[in-house]
Amino acid sequence: MKKWLNSGLSRLGLFPKLILVMVVSIVLVSVLILWTTIHMSTNLFTETFSITNSKVLSQIKTNFDAFNDSIAAVTNNVSQSAAIRGFLSEGDGDSVTLSKSYYNMRETMKRVQSMIEFYEVGITIAGANGRSFSTNPSYIQKTAEELRQEQITKAAAQSPSRLIFDDYQSKTKEGELQMISATKALTDRTRNRMYGTVYITMREEAFRQFYDNFTSRGNDVVIMNEKGEIVSSNREDWIGTIQPELLSYAETIKENAPKNITARVMGQESIIISEYLPFYRFYLVNILDKKSAMGQLIDMKTVALICAAIVIGALLLVFLITNQMTKSLRRLVKQMSNVTKSDLDNYIPVSGSYESRQLGHAYNYMLDELHDYVDQLVQTQREQRNAELAALQSQINPHFLYNTLASIKVLVQQGNKDKAAETINALIGLLQNTISDVSETVTVEKEIENLKNYVFINHVRYGGRIKAAFYVAPDCTHYHVPKLVIQPFIENAFFHGFIKKEMGTIHVMVSRAGESLICEIMDNGDGIEGLNMEGALPNPQNNRQLFSGIGIRNVHDRIELLYGSPYGVTIMSTVGEGTRVTVTLPLITG
Repeated sequence: MKKWLNSGLSRLGLFPKLILVMVVSIVLVSVLILWTTIHMSTNLFTETFSITNSKVLSQIKTNFDAFNDSIAAVTNNVSQSAAIRGFLSEGDGDSVTLSKSYYNMRETMKRVQSMIEFYEVGITIAGANGRSFSTNPSYIQKTAEELRQEQITKAAAQSPSRLIFDDYQSKTKEGELQMISATKALTDRTRNRMYGTVYITMREEAFRQFYDNFTSRGNDVVIMNEKGEIVSSNREDWIGTIQPELLSYAETIKENAPKNITARVMGQESIIISEYLPFYRFYLVNILDKKSAMGQLIDMKTVALICAAIVIGALLLVFLITNQMTKSLRRLVKQMSNVTKSDLDNYIPVSGSYESRQLGHAYNYMLDELHDYVDQLVQTQREQRNAELAALQSQINPHFLYNTLASIKVLVQQGNKDKAAETINALIGLLQNTISDVSETVTVEKEIENLKNYVFINHVRYGGRIKAAFYVAPDCTHYHVPKLVIQPFIENAFFHGFIKKEMGTIHVMVSRAGESLICEIMDNGDGIEGLNMEGALPNPQNNRQLFSGIGIRNVHDRIELLYGSPYGVTIMSTVGEGTRVTVTLPLITG
């Protein structure tokens, strides 16, 4: 065969030989790609599905969190309204008094309804005195006494400090409708009694809009309560069914955190991903039909044998054809092999045939290009380091702005214009401090002023159950610190440090220790569970920042990038007693 190939190819020029090699190679490679691409695609889908759909579930979870924040704002306003409390707790009186009470309550409910006008919900209040009112009577067609007997009302009474989410059937002229309700008990803390209940109801079709855009054929989403009952799904035939096996898979993912689980669900082989929604006590489950997504699996053994045969045949053919073509090229390769790998200045002499000379010129030109590339790479790394610093700069979270502006709106509607103006001024100060140059530093005095603005806004939004005190040594006010280096820890204490404790205090102290500036943030809250060692940083994925995108780990990394490893963040925490965060910075005078 070799003799036949040599005699046949000797009459061909270089170009026909190359064409022949290319044709044969392309045919073989095309067949190989056709077979392997199918298999690689299915494998790639299997590997990346959990990552991609986990991000999708995170986006859906963000939608639910935003809805929960809006509902929490509504229930807080309802519980703090004296007009609603009077309407639901006062006894019978003269018609003038009753009319005035009803009018004040109705106007308050209109303002509350405007806070959640972006969602298709109805708000219903029912009192212990038998009175009730609904912004959309078609959602709940029951009296206060009938509502008192509902399971969701009893559950809310047992846990008056939190929202209770559950589903129920509502009988309307259109028939029975699947509804989702957020229920919260209204209590008078001064008298330690429950005077009513607020229900925020949404049709299941509207509830489905939070995730419906992320579903497709064979890619379904299920909302399931802790009893295993499906309360919402893009598959309407699944709604209302109880799936204990699916519940066990969701609980396994919650406890053990695997990427996904492959199991048989609803009669089909599926890939399951789940997220737990703690505010709702629901499981958000993504079910992918494996058969429709990936099709029939390929016999790997057959494909491997075919690939091996093609490769061996191609190598043999290419070797026989090119053996006579590459004698001069082998001499050039021998010269190139003598070049030291780490020395880019070893240029080779140009000699030999036309092709060899062209390759020699190309090789020497490549060395010149590598020199330029290395220089550009060094510059790119410098720019990347600056970009990392910029990326760690926090940005205002839109939910913070939305809720702050909503609070200002409520203050204006209530006629409290002075407090509304103070809130606006505090928000302006925060915005000015956030949107300016990312590499800018501010004085300790200015940073403390911004922190006070942030605390003031939180007091306006959530009340003053958590106090904040600031202690700054007089000789430290002129030193400079990176912007927003303390704020994330104040924020973390506000929203994560007092879950079990209703009241507490956050202390911020700034002092000098030798040639370092020490900023300490201490609270007497719940402490951090799972913080095994002194100075360790908690998992950054557990820190949900409501004002800024910067978390505890990012603050530490940002300080190390700016000033080096001797500086950074350390945390000490004791469960039930509180947390102490120490931020160590160099002394910067401007």
